[in-house]
Amino acid sequence: MPSISRDEVAHLAKLARLAVSEDELDLFAGQLDVILQSVASVGDIATADIPPTSHAVPLTNVFREDVVRPSLGQQQALSGAPEAEDGRFRVPRILGEEA
Repeated sequence: MPSISRDEVAHLAKLARLAVSEDELDLFAGQLDVILQSVASVGDIATADIPPTSHAVPLTNVFREDVVRPSLGQQQALSGAPEAEDGRFRVPRILGEEA
């Protein structure tokens, strides 16, 4: 039977950069345990006579020819950008990353 501890929940919260209170650790541990038990129960289903599949419906002709077609040039693509730098889109830094 799967079980997840408060320490594991705290570790997952740290990895996800979530601020979690002590009360929430207990709440989330219980909720995650229910989820893990539900997922584990899928393994109890008799699947010996069911062939493995990657898609629910068959796929045919999902590829197209790789044909070179006209596209935007660098200047055209960057012309609509709020900011550009060195021929690339300039975007704000996220998550306090260092330069």
